Amino acid sequence: MKLTPQQAPLYGDCVVTVLLAEEDKVEDDVVFYLVFSGSTLHHCASTRKVSSDTLETITPGHDCCETVKVQLCASKEGLPVFVVAEEDFHFIQDEAYDAAQFLATSAGNQQALNFTRFLDQSGPPSGDVNILDKKVVLAFRHLKLPAEWNVLGTDQSLHGENLYGLQTDFKFVILLFFF
Repeated sequence: MKLTPQQAPLYGDCVVTVLLAEEDKVEDDVVFYLVFSGSTLHHCASTRKVSSDTLETITPGHDCCETVKVQLCASKEGLPVFVVAEEDFHFIQDEAYDAAQFLATSAGNQQALNFTRFLDQSGPPSGDVNILDKKVVLAFRHLKLPAEWNVLGTDQSLHGENLYGLQTDFKFVILLFFF
């Protein structure tokens, strides 16, 4: 088995292609799963048959940057599930995850949120700001934030009112209008 690519961002949501060895070709009545086993989390992902020697899946989100073991498991009616192959896979931190962390730690800090300088320094990785925006939203969903975290920051004078003096009852809102 060969995985392509062999890494994904922490927030997942990337297509991974599984190229099967000659002896592992897909039969019509066999169902394949990928099990991602990390130090603290395990994920089971279904696969889609592309051809007799190729499968695809969407990577799950993970909790930390690390190398995990990926097992290709097969299931056939009337038989126990068995491991077909195993390979290493890497969950990494990328620019979108860095941007999400920056936004989370800068909540309520007006000067830090001058995001145009941040983008000028790092630049959108793909040149497409819309794609970066979607990746940042995915990354933000996977951040480990304290229960008391608030998009308005820690300045208590800002909580409960917005710029127009209207009451706000939201605890967690992602404002990504910086892009």
